[in-house]
Amino acid sequence: MLLEVSDLHAYYGKSHILQGVNFALPAVDIVALLGRNGSGRSTTLKSIMGLVPPASGRVALRGVDLAGREAHEIARHGIGYVPEERLAFPNLTVEENLEMGLQPGVEGAPRWTIEDMYNHFPRLRERRNQNAGSLSGGEQQMLTMCRSLLGNPLVLLVDEPTEGLAPRIVDVVAEVVMNIRAAGVAVVLVEQKMHMALRVAPRVMVMGHGEIVFDGSAEEMERREDIRREWLEVA
Repeated sequence: MLLEVSDLHAYYGKSHILQGVNFALPAVDIVALLGRNGSGRSTTLKSIMGLVPPASGRVALRGVDLAGREAHEIARHGIGYVPEERLAFPNLTVEENLEMGLQPGVEGAPRWTIEDMYNHFPRLRERRNQNAGSLSGGEQQMLTMCRSLLGNPLVLLVDEPTEGLAPRIVDVVAEVVMNIRAAGVAVVLVEQKMHMALRVAPRVMVMGHGEIVFDGSAEEMERREDIRREWLEVA
């Protein structure tokens, strides 16, 4: 089993946000995690990454339980994280930001170089000597994804990568996510745009009230109007 999340619980103060999250990635794949705002999707990624310490439960990567460890230690074991906030270092250049992400990685993980990133995102090559704070939102999203990939993860957690992006850039991000999986990295993708999620992810999970309420294929998700109506659509 590549990644296994079992009975994961997490709180913000007294608010019980994750109420027993369970899912597994047996092999390299893309799984989209959908749900309404407040359903616990982003908290799930943050708890896996150690940014929100789980109150209980198990997060195992290749059989090693990482639940409760520090984020930097979890990263060294092979889990990467792309935050929704696009946390580029604004006063460093694009290339300096990328250099900050360079890590040796773990055994069996694909190896990425800065040149690979420039090949995926030629716009970043054009701006390699420009401060990251002057980039557009789409360019900062590209930069944050690239910096995370340079840690050479086995699993990449990606939180709302297309939020606020123009449709043309959404298409670029979708293509890159599929290329990441093709290179041998598993992706857990939190995404608000269902059409984009169904395009890139063969498997879809839906969260509601802090737990997984649906786990199936993209084709089944398209057929399940009841699931979309109850757990995704906004009245």
